[in-house]
Amino acid sequence: MSEGTLYDKVWDRHAVAELPTGQTQLFVGLHLIHEVTSPQAFGMLRERDMEVAYPELTHATVDHIVPTADQSRPYGDDAAEEMMAELEENVREAGIEFSDPTTGNQGIVHVIGPEQGITQPGKTIVCGDSHTSTHGAFGSLAFGIGTSQIRDVLATGCVAMEKQKVRKIEVTGELSEGVEAKDIILEVIRRLGTDGGVGYVYEYAGEAIESLDIEGRMSICNMSIEGGARAGYVNPDETTYEWLAETDEFADDPEKFERLKPYWESIRSEDDAEYDDVVVVDGDELEPTVTWGTTPGQGVGVTQPIPAPEELPEEKQDTARMSQKHMGVDPGDTMEGYDIDVAFLGSCTNARLPDLRRAAKIVEGREVHPDVRAMVVPGSQRVQEQAEKEGLADVFREAGFDWRNAGCSMCLGMNEDQLEGDEACASSSNRNFIGRQGSKDGRTVLMNPQMVAAAAIEGKVTDVRNLSEVTTV
Repeated sequence: MSEGTLYDKVWDRHAVAELPTGQTQLFVGLHLIHEVTSPQAFGMLRERDMEVAYPELTHATVDHIVPTADQSRPYGDDAAEEMMAELEENVREAGIEFSDPTTGNQGIVHVIGPEQGITQPGKTIVCGDSHTSTHGAFGSLAFGIGTSQIRDVLATGCVAMEKQKVRKIEVTGELSEGVEAKDIILEVIRRLGTDGGVGYVYEYAGEAIESLDIEGRMSICNMSIEGGARAGYVNPDETTYEWLAETDEFADDPEKFERLKPYWESIRSEDDAEYDDVVVVDGDELEPTVTWGTTPGQGVGVTQPIPAPEELPEEKQDTARMSQKHMGVDPGDTMEGYDIDVAFLGSCTNARLPDLRRAAKIVEGREVHPDVRAMVVPGSQRVQEQAEKEGLADVFREAGFDWRNAGCSMCLGMNEDQLEGDEACASSSNRNFIGRQGSKDGRTVLMNPQMVAAAAIEGKVTDVRNLSEVTTV
């Protein structure tokens, strides 16, 4: 087993007890909740006449069902309004801080935690959402949990988990123009598979990772779960500390920052740490990557041929045939030129300010293709406000994009933002499962934000490197 890694250190420092099941009872440093997975857990507490053990370590927001076009109350969707009302009641009774839409702090749970500074290195973080792994970008151990576990954390401040192995993924070299963090993680999942990380957490390292900003690191950690890993993380460094120093938590309390920094430094993986596995990815060789199928692991460089099912491992061949039939693609072709109907720039993977800035550079001075329905959904109200101040919203609107309010939106289609029929969507989100974006016949092509912008303009999957104003990350 691994030794001397950040994962080992943080795990050991939060271990409360070893349970008869062989699991470890871990103390939770931050519990994030939202409207979809928490109501049943609060109901379980009421049935047992129990209270939330650590409301001060719990933070709530609304993201999955919140409308992005019109957020006036009551919501037009009765189920959405009911979930929102129940969340409001639960947090009020428990005394939990709530980033609701009236605060200016609402947004996707994995965007607001980092931007408010409550996501910090060395914390254990849980949320009833699979993409909680996002927070590992700060050097935390962040896990998605189920409803019964949410109940346990609310009631006790602890969660029962099995310790995983640690795989180090070292990304060497320097990313070329048009290549982003999204392309790194799509390549990792393509190479290792959607189940390759089962039993592991991923530690991301190497020159290409270290050169990324925090937002890029969050994109990579966010999609660790798509590769089957229980979590993903990056060791904290000066990039991490610079981000944290400017957040709500520390901007007005520099003494607190200086007091915590030695701890953050101490939990970094040792130079001689032992790993259960090491994988090396050459960042110099990466190109913009897109998916051709119906899992995040079915990806390919935009200029590379779609593989024939027979070229893949036997256990992946039937899925590949089904995916290629659903997507209407043929082996040997490239995804470049694949017609799209919708362009979606958003989600907890790629809806932060740098994502929007890069996409806006591609869009500026151009127009959305007349056959494309394009939308931008900022990851939080703060991102939305700053993007509007910088004029990014105007750039998108003038090009023909629909500029929306913050929320999860078309990533999973739990509100009005959905695909219709067999529409094909160029998406900056994290999942391309059949039906994921609201239509069982819809087709989703995952790609980085610059590639989404290029697809919106051209009306088809386009190698963004062939357009001007391409940026590196």
